Amino acid sequence: MNFIKKAVIKSIVNYKLTLGLFLCAVVVLFGVVGPAFYDIEKQEVGAGMPMLEPSSEYPLGTDAQGRDVLAWVIAGTPATLRIGLLAGILGVVIGAVVAFVAGFYGGWVDTILRILTDVLITVPGILILVIAASMLEVVTIELMAIIIASLAWMGPARVIRSQVLVLREKLFVDVSRLSGEPDWKIVFLEVAPNLMPFLLASFVSAVAGALLASIGLEVLGLGPAHLATLGQIIFWVDFYNALLRGAWWWWGPPILVVIILFVGLFLASVALDEIANPRLKTRV
Repeated sequence: MNFIKKAVIKSIVNYKLTLGLFLCAVVVLFGVVGPAFYDIEKQEVGAGMPMLEPSSEYPLGTDAQGRDVLAWVIAGTPATLRIGLLAGILGVVIGAVVAFVAGFYGGWVDTILRILTDVLITVPGILILVIAASMLEVVTIELMAIIIASLAWMGPARVIRSQVLVLREKLFVDVSRLSGEPDWKIVFLEVAPNLMPFLLASFVSAVAGALLASIGLEVLGLGPAHLATLGQIIFWVDFYNALLRGAWWWWGPPILVVIILFVGLFLASVALDEIANPRLKTRV
């Protein structure tokens, strides 16, 4: 509870965290609340005449196949966020488990897990993701999240492990051990609460990395073909050379949503890092 109170106070004072959360909330509300105010059925092929410029009927115009761009962006935002959140959660959970086991127990367990993490982190992730996605006949949101998470846990594992190594030498951990507390209870009730800022910062960074990886795969045509996502919109933008054709209303909106989301996540990640380690405070 003390951590939550401190986090709330610091978030109010820390303009980066406040602004970052606000930008992320804007994107989330755009995708969640948008369908209640705009007919997303217009995202279907042939909903309107191809390549119409923005008008009162089509606020963001239409694409080369007659899709309403605004409806398409609204429908694609939640799917993109789901991939990022699922992959981020899975990546941080796996990384945290590895970090707690390696850092808390040390010895040969730490050595094996540390070497495994260091080896896997050097593997070119995007190459593995492209190969894995291209081998699948049908790619769903959940499957893409699992593929991305399988290569997203090493970063959080390294960061969290270093903090666990420090905390396990603290007096309150020794007192808990002498009191006969089991290891799992010490980890969850004593060590983990003190690492919440690092866990949250790792989660935000993992979500940003997962979103970047998912959009990259979708731009290459390896994402969920049956669902509207921001990466899929950008794929069709490239496929029909919308940039060269001057269709700014087509390529501008999805890219703007992605930029707002990444700026929000970046600011939130920096702010959480500063809360976890005040020595990192610098102006961004």
